[in-house]
Amino acid sequence: MARFDRMTVLHSILEGGLAPVFYNNDVEIGKKIVAACVEGGARIVEFTNRGDRAWNVFTELIAWVDESQLDVILGVGSVCDAPTASLYIGSGANFVVGPLLNPEVARLCNRRKIAYSPGCGSVSEISQAEELGVEIVKVFPGGQVGGPAFVKAVLGPMPWTRIMPTGGVDATQQSVGEWIQAGAACLGMGSKLIRKDLVLSGDYVSIRANVSNVLKWIRESREKRGS
Repeated sequence: MARFDRMTVLHSILEGGLAPVFYNNDVEIGKKIVAACVEGGARIVEFTNRGDRAWNVFTELIAWVDESQLDVILGVGSVCDAPTASLYIGSGANFVVGPLLNPEVARLCNRRKIAYSPGCGSVSEISQAEELGVEIVKVFPGGQVGGPAFVKAVLGPMPWTRIMPTGGVDATQQSVGEWIQAGAACLGMGSKLIRKDLVLSGDYVSIRANVSNVLKWIRESREKRGS
């Protein structure tokens, strides 16, 4: 059962503005990645359902998070179907993210009061997701769909939409600024934030710094957008 209710999860994602995304088949490395993200200021972390026995890694990881009372909300990503979503929800996932929109997953998450952010690549898909109760729509792949200009264009006729671009967001002040200035409500960041070379070398200090910097750039960009 989820440790955090849906409203707490959604508020935390929107407040911080960043969802670090990662997958690793080693639980101990996963713990260090999550800890680095938390130390960098992130409250939300997404573990992706990739690789063999990813669910086994997730169950150990979320048990560790709960037992250590780490101040982080852990959820699952790369979920394409309802049975997989149910498996992770039953193991304590606090939110579900997918690369695509699946109405069955949306209904399941609504039934269990779990936040669901599906990947959408068109205005029609975004609208359908919102009709299914989605509060934060993941635009994926962000760079290929149209970049910050796509976000800005969507928000013109649909200013109520909350968009989380994932894919195409770089861990640079310029990239973060462009997405936030365009109107992105929050950012999903994977390999550009939690870089493979840093994980392989065990440089969790740099991962922590990356997270901290991106959160700072988000805050600064939001202030500029509001001025």
